[in-house]
Amino acid sequence: MAEPKDNEAHEHKHDRADHSHGLVDRSILRSRAGIRAVIASLVVLTVTALLQVSVLVVTDSVALLADLIHNFGDALTAIPIGVAFVLRSERGERLAGFGVVLVILLSACVALYESVLRFIDPRPPTNLGALAVAGVLGFIGNELAAQIRLRAGTRLQSPALIADGNHARIDGFVSLGVVGSASAVAIGLSVADPLIGAAITIVILKITLDSWRTVAARSG
Repeated sequence: MAEPKDNEAHEHKHDRADHSHGLVDRSILRSRAGIRAVIASLVVLTVTALLQVSVLVVTDSVALLADLIHNFGDALTAIPIGVAFVLRSERGERLAGFGVVLVILLSACVALYESVLRFIDPRPPTNLGALAVAGVLGFIGNELAAQIRLRAGTRLQSPALIADGNHARIDGFVSLGVVGSASAVAIGLSVADPLIGAAITIVILKITLDSWRTVAARSG
């Protein structure tokens, strides 16, 4: 009689997994509805990132670059999901998870480098109206992703999906930092763009470290 309780406690503990770019929680993978919710939210984030790319090329903002990497990193979680679902391989999922974390780490280093470079050689972003719009798009995209995950998490009683939804909502407010950058530069505070870019990069590095620990822990 004790064994089912132990298994139930183990699954309940496992379901509380925090947001991770590296692996997909087992409770989500057991449910096709959970997988659909994750993939739908990732499609939203991919579209958001692509729209931000189109603005980045005309604004040259490091704050937007960092936020774009942040949103693109979330979209990359589709890789381990696809591996786990198609191949039914936990080992393949883990390897894909390591790959995703490494790509995000390298991208974050690029954003940090660009931020430092802007401190040394200031180059204020242009097309500030478009830059502000890109920040708003980041907020809307993350909020839509949050709504998808939270609704599915509530329906499926999945704490992992609910945690992901809350994380996406926080990411939306991070995107509003790009709007703050555009506003600050508009009033003459050009240093705000690399400052906000560096701040967002630190957030990405923290998530990357947490994700690496998650992948490594499940590999043990």
